[in-house]
Order: sequence, then C-alpha cells, then structure tokens
Amino acid sequence: MKILNILYTTVIGISLVASSCSKSKFADINTDPNRPASVPTPTLLVTAEKQLVNALRSEEVSLRGAQLFAQYFSQNIYSDQSRYQIPTAYSDNYWTATYKSLNNLNDIIKLNTNESTKAIAAAGTAGTNANQIAIVRILKSYAFQSLTDVFGNIPYESYGNKDPDFEALQQDPDNLTPKYASQEKIYKDILNELQQAADTLLKSPTVKTFGSADIIYQGYNASWAKFANSLRLRVANRIKSKDAALAATHIADAIAKGVFTSNNDNAVFKYSKTSPNEAPLFRATVTANRKDFAVSNVLIETLQGTRGPFKIADPRLSKFAKPTSSGNTYFGQPYGLPLSAGNLFPVDKISLPGDAINAADYGEVLLEYAEVTFILAENNNWDQANYEKGTRASLEKWGVSQEDINGYISKLPTATKEHVLSQKYLALFNQSIEAWSEIRRTGYPLFLIKKGDVTWSGTVDGKPVTYTFNPEVGEAIPSRLVYPLKEQSTNKSNYQAALAQQGDDVINTKVWWNK
Repeated sequence: MKILNILYTTVIGISLVASSCSKSKFADINTDPNRPASVPTPTLLVTAEKQLVNALRSEEVSLRGAQLFAQYFSQNIYSDQSRYQIPTAYSDNYWTATYKSLNNLNDIIKLNTNESTKAIAAAGTAGTNANQIAIVRILKSYAFQSLTDVFGNIPYESYGNKDPDFEALQQDPDNLTPKYASQEKIYKDILNELQQAADTLLKSPTVKTFGSADIIYQGYNASWAKFANSLRLRVANRIKSKDAALAATHIADAIAKGVFTSNNDNAVFKYSKTSPNEAPLFRATVTANRKDFAVSNVLIETLQGTRGPFKIADPRLSKFAKPTSSGNTYFGQPYGLPLSAGNLFPVDKISLPGDAINAADYGEVLLEYAEVTFILAENNNWDQANYEKGTRASLEKWGVSQEDINGYISKLPTATKEHVLSQKYLALFNQSIEAWSEIRRTGYPLFLIKKGDVTWSGTVDGKPVTYTFNPEVGEAIPSRLVYPLKEQSTNKSNYQAALAQQGDDVINTKVWWNK
C-alpha cells in the first residue's frame, strides 16, 4: 500500500450542486465575476476523489449503514440502527454527495472534449485529454456501481454509450428530471467503460496523468489500468448468475490484460492528519468525541476463533479492535440488542475500533489484491492457492508479522466455498458497501446473526436474561436503501417508473443482480 503525506489543495471557484442531474442553473445565478471562470482539471480531480471517498465511507451510508449490516460494527447506544431502522436522511446525504463528485468528474471530461478548452486542460502535468478521460471513466464507474448497489435503478450517465435511458449529469440544456436506468443496463455499461478506459491507459503505461493531484495512484497510468481491470473483475463476478457468458468474457479479458498482483497495486485514498481532511471514522469518533461505534461480538468472536469455521486465533484482531480499557480483554458489543439494552455494557467493557483503522490519516481502500485473489479462487472452483494468497495478502496489508502469517495459514481449513467467502468477508473489513453487497450476493458468511438468534445471554441485576435478534424493519439484512425523499417530489414520474420496474421502495426489495 502506498503511503503518502497529503496536503489538500484549497479549491476556489468550484460551484457544487446536490442533485443527480446538473449544476449549471445554479452557476448561472451564482457566478462571482471576481473568481476564476474555470478550474484546472487536476484540482477538479482531487476534489472529486475526496468527495467520492467521503460519501462512500460517510457516517450515513457506511458507519451507520453498511458497516452495521455487515455486522463489523454494533451500536452501543443507538442499537435500533443495528436492527435496520435507517433514517431516510441517510439516503439523501449519500445520494447528494456522490452525485456532487460525479458532476466534478464529468466537468473534467467536458474540459477535455470541448474544442475551446481541451488544449488548456492538457497543459502542464495534467496529461493528455484521452488519458484524463480514461481515469475519470474509471472513477465514475466506481461511483455509479456503488450507487446502484445501494439503491438499484438510478440516474446514470455513460461516456461511451448514448443510450436514451442514460440521462444523468446532463447540462446545456439542464435535465433536472433524469430517467432512472435499469441496474442491468448500468452494470453492463460499466463493464464496457472500464474495458475501454484500461485499454486507453495501457497504450501509454509509463506516463503519469494528473500528477500529484491524484491521491489514489499519483497519476500512474499502469496502476489505473490495473485498477480498471480489477474493478471489472469485481463487476463481472457480481453478475455472473444473471449473464454468465458476458461475465466470463470480461473476467477472462480483465485477467489477460492485467489485474492486481500484490498489495502495492491496491487502490487507496489516504487522508491527512490535519483538519479538515481526516478520515471519516476519525471524524465520527475522535473529532466528534463519540464512542458509540463498537466492534461487534460477531467479528471479535470470529477473530478469536470461537465463531465461524476458523477455530484459530486471527492476528488481525489487534488491528481491527482495541482491548477493553477495563480488563484489557477483547469483548465485542453484542449485535442488535434492543434499544433498552443498548447501553448494557459500559464503554470501558467493550472493544472500540483499533488505532489502525481509526487513524486520522487512514487509507480508505477502494479495492485490494486480497479481494482479487478471492474472486480468482471463486472462478477456479474455490482453489487452495488463491485462497491462501488472498488470506496472506490481507494479513500482510494489516502489518501482521511473517511468522504469525505463516502460523495462521498453516492452520487454515482446506479451501471450500464457505472458507473462501468467509476469509473474503474478513478481508473486506471496513469496506462497508462492498462487504454488504457480497453478503447479499452470496449469503456468506454463515455465522452472521439472523432473526431469532441469541445475540447475548447473561445476568442483569442478578436475573438471567437472554436477548434475541429481532429486526425493527424487514426480516433479514437490508437488500437496498430507500430512495431520497426529494426524488419523490422533484422527479416523481421517473421515480415511479423505477419502482414499477424494480419493486416497492422499501429496504427488502432486491436489486437486479440479487434477484
């Protein structure tokens, strides 16, 4: 993993609008003649990257959403959120923030395609028009995949496909009521976007694009091409039960053209130690002085070897969690307690997130080598070699010693579907939306707490007590989040058309790839 100290550029003159369609109307009435009319594309890129990762790992969709759904965390105060009582405002904030990033990314493409600006856009260290567009297509694909995984059908825009259903981000004239594209169309177009972007970058692999403004890869084309192909592997694997032939074609092509081969290839956005650019979890805990995000008993017990298929101590435990401040032991907050018992265990009696994941300058992982190897294992009949490679890669990423790594792997049970997907679950820790998506796709790991399971049993005030897990909404892990409320009023006809195709706007309506 590449580690850099980042000083983020202060962005001046960027107008941002929180809609899925356009921001030029706002710009028309809010233009300051004393500020620059255009912004260099590297500045737009660093802004968009940070906006995107902030949205993906925000409190709303990640810490109080997907991170709870995956049972990595468990709330020790607002335990109703662990039982799927999710405020609709969380959808609004995630939707708005991600489309802000997409608008800025799209501006880079416009500056690199408009005849009056493309020469300026490519000046200095920014790189060629074609390479800038290729990198932006990759980031847009990542953002749109995350959005559609959370909601299902969404307004979508493609660089290479002018499908009439792809109406998002349209300007000149503004389209304030874009259609919702089907998830099937979105997924299949993302595969093409990633393939074409990687092919473009592989024509000049030693070239740098955007320079140091690119926080993720510092502009290296070859790294971006590997990221595109590895992301294509993920996307194709997600839909192989819906279109096996298409998925197989893209999986084979992505592997042939080059996917991640070590942790040095990992796609990581590293935050800064200085305000206001600290990592989302740090802001939600240290900056906000809150201790309600605890590591769940599900994860702690799995890493201790008392839950799930791995009956061995996992050396990642000390990386993921802190020992309790009272007793110096690891104890996970019981997952999904009723609200009346949410504070049953004082903060000094439970394990909070470890320093490794709660650092101000934490590197948020967008995709990593371990995930790639587990996908390869899945597509090679759950083979032992990739199973061990993926496990080793995850342990190495978290800084576990080689002695401990070798000892752990030597005790692993033989590769099976359950074992590979359970190790993948551990490797995806803190990558909340992707972990939640994989649980929905596969049904693994099997050791997650389900409705009716005992989540904690013990003595309270001298009396025996047993708490079982009972969701407040739905019967099982949410299949999606509901659409933002504003879409029901400002884009009502297209919102209703999306529901007619997809199903009711509730959390247990499955998205296309999960049906």
